[in-house]
Amino acid sequence: MVNTPIDSTIVKRKIAESGIKDVGKASIREIKRLIDQIENESGEKFIRMEMGIPGLPPNHFGVEAQIAALQNGVAAIYPDIQGIPIVKNEMARFAKNFLNIEVNPEGCIPTVGSMQGSFASYLLLARIYEKRNTTLFIDPGFPVHKMQHRVLDLKFETFDVYNYRGEALREKLESYFSKGHIHSVIYSNPNNPSWICFTEKELEIIGELATKYDIVVMEDLAYFAMDFRKNYSHPAQAPFQPTVANYTDNYILFISSSKAFSYAGERIGMLLISDVLYNRRFENLLKYYVSDAFGYSMVFGTIYPLSSGTSHSSQYALYGILKAANEGKFNFVDEVKIYGEKAKVMKRLFVENGFNIVYDKDENEPIADGFYFTFSYTGMTGAELLNELVYYGISAISLAITGSDRIEGIRACTSLVNKNQFGDLEFRLKSFHQNHS
Repeated sequence: MVNTPIDSTIVKRKIAESGIKDVGKASIREIKRLIDQIENESGEKFIRMEMGIPGLPPNHFGVEAQIAALQNGVAAIYPDIQGIPIVKNEMARFAKNFLNIEVNPEGCIPTVGSMQGSFASYLLLARIYEKRNTTLFIDPGFPVHKMQHRVLDLKFETFDVYNYRGEALREKLESYFSKGHIHSVIYSNPNNPSWICFTEKELEIIGELATKYDIVVMEDLAYFAMDFRKNYSHPAQAPFQPTVANYTDNYILFISSSKAFSYAGERIGMLLISDVLYNRRFENLLKYYVSDAFGYSMVFGTIYPLSSGTSHSSQYALYGILKAANEGKFNFVDEVKIYGEKAKVMKRLFVENGFNIVYDKDENEPIADGFYFTFSYTGMTGAELLNELVYYGISAISLAITGSDRIEGIRACTSLVNKNQFGDLEFRLKSFHQNHS
């Protein structure tokens, strides 16, 4: 390794000290720790694209509401496990205003980030049927969701949706659903890591088959309304954030406050359960819970022993954010459009220097510019590429750890890259291309 932007001696030494056998196959947190150490030793700032961390200040509606709640003494009081009434009501209003769906506030549950919502859902869904024991992942997807399954010792199967867009998705899903062992399916939309977005046609297929085979769909909306090709920012006005909830009653939605609301640090998310599913009864639940009711078992049998609810003051923060959005005082989409603006420039710089965009289309339409994008370099696997990019001051993660079949791919996150780093990024990409072409 000669003439690389980062001293290769330092990089090699820090990799050896880290104990990481293959940087290209390391987890997100392992890569973060390694890059932190290389930056400290070399004094050089990396183009940090490995972690999906929000890069914007926290929402002031949330901050002000949380401060007021703390000053009023809520830190000394346990919140209701199912959530405080005012935030549950605003969650239901938000669902109507921005998803155009009706959800009873009873089924709107604040959680410790949407990750607690997914963890609780996996626990419960694995127990609703005696003879169904498997979750289906429509990949690529968030690696930690599979980690949650492994921690819980739950079975899952997975396929990469890249070659099954549009009507082809129907046959692929039926090939799993028809076997009778799947109890639920999980995907993110917009997608982490690929930033693909399911079309209405695809969501309709998922919903129809979920109803046909009585399967619960978990839709991860961590990047709510961040498909910037359409404007989903106006309450009670079309277009609305697309959702499978329009096509089935068998759904659970995870909505994060981290990205769309820039409120990641307080770990507050939303779990929305359809009215039909919330009130449905499953006999098999009585083996594990005092009730066979799905919603009751979620709140008092699953969330209760996990955390006894979520932070009292954070619920007030979420209330302040949602109330402002519902009343049209806070255009949360405009706040985060900068991610798309940065992605547009960064993707151009990669392509101009010999790289390719891996997940590039939603059926026949180019994908949006947003929080993530994926890239590759001809002749190299994603793991090989990531191993090399570290020497050029560029960090990301391999698609191999996301369930993707595109082993040549890398996921890049735009959030922590400042516009004033675009010059450095261009120089480093040109240097890489010159040394590898």
